[in-house]
Amino acid sequence: MRRIAVLSSGGDAPGMNAAIRAVVRAGIYNGLEVIGVSHGYSGLMAGEVSSMSLGSVADIIHRGGTILYTARSEEFKTPQGQQKAYAVLRQHEVDGLIVIGGDGSFRGAQALSRLGVPTIGIPGTIDNDIPCCDQTIGFDTAVNTAIDAIDKIRDTATSHERTYVVEVMGRHAGDIALHVGLAGGAESVLIPEVPFQMDEVIRKLERSVARGKKHSIIVVAEGAASGLDVGKYLTEHTGFDVRVTVLGHIQRGGAPSFRDRILASQLGEYAVQLLMQGVSGKMVSTHNGMSQAVDFDTVFTTPRQPSLELFRLADILAI
Repeated sequence: MRRIAVLSSGGDAPGMNAAIRAVVRAGIYNGLEVIGVSHGYSGLMAGEVSSMSLGSVADIIHRGGTILYTARSEEFKTPQGQQKAYAVLRQHEVDGLIVIGGDGSFRGAQALSRLGVPTIGIPGTIDNDIPCCDQTIGFDTAVNTAIDAIDKIRDTATSHERTYVVEVMGRHAGDIALHVGLAGGAESVLIPEVPFQMDEVIRKLERSVARGKKHSIIVVAEGAASGLDVGKYLTEHTGFDVRVTVLGHIQRGGAPSFRDRILASQLGEYAVQLLMQGVSGKMVSTHNGMSQAVDFDTVFTTPRQPSLELFRLADILAI
């Protein structure tokens, strides 16, 4: 193992830069050359590679986004695209590749691994929808960003005695909504993993009003329903003053939390260790606080759902 490469793929997440920094510095510390690939697999196929030094990753641990940029590529999903990427890696004499991203990014990494390029995946996505890990890089920051927004929304909701529907990201996973709803004291939390009825949402609102509460917060995961549709339904079926806020991509930006910086640093260094040991086709993660390496196939086939215990708790405390 003489030269390794690192790229970020899919949606950006706070902490990706910290992971890139860890890969580059751990690689150099161990006597490896490190090259960065810009614009994910699309950039890899196009040969967008450059040598990275200690200075390349200076002063980035606190920055959101990814200095290597990111992109999604339909071409790379084809055998022809994968062969093109493989050829670029061989041309630049890359002995191992580290991919920072989510499920789709890992499937690309697995394809390259099967072609003979040792690959390790680092889970970076705010959705927290990757199995076999305590948390993904970016999740903690995204939740804190959404919590900060909801705290501000609650102030104006109280002032105007309104009901606010807040839609958060998460694609098909309800982890952000669940954690934000519980920590933000929401009256209802709607997530895709648990069926819900709007009549029950209305019942909770009416119960809150009956005991004298002047405002309410309903958190909706984008994979469960449209916040705008939920707000429209509540407006049409109640006499409440309902407003809707879609937090959107604000949750993907901003400086990573200390938890995401530490997690990214741990996983980046561990990924370098594994490549040097000849390991390939695995995702690095933490489980119960300990670093581990999990086969991509296990990651792809393991069911993933948020904590139903937290959902139960959120429902109890919203009484």
